[in-house]
Amino acid sequence: MAEVSTTVTILDRNYKLRISSDEEANLVKAAELIETQAKNYGKLYAYQDRQDLLAMVALTQITQLVKIQNTLKAKDSELETRLKAIDNALDTILHRT
Repeated sequence: MAEVSTTVTILDRNYKLRISSDEEANLVKAAELIETQAKNYGKLYAYQDRQDLLAMVALTQITQLVKIQNTLKAKDSELETRLKAIDNALDTILHRT
């Protein structure tokens, strides 16, 4: 993976970064989403301070991340329970013969 230099713009500020080339598309997309969300918050809530806008974007995104992590934990726990049941059933079947 080669590193590339790239610049993203968020709320009229440029950020120069060195990242792996395979992450560039994700980074550009993320910057565009941040920009869009921040501008939407600016329109909806009449925020003028960029820090407030970015804080609201961060809060929204991290809240979504926490929800996803909680869902994954629950699914992992459910999967583990099912796998243990399958393992126990197989042990029972194998030990009968």
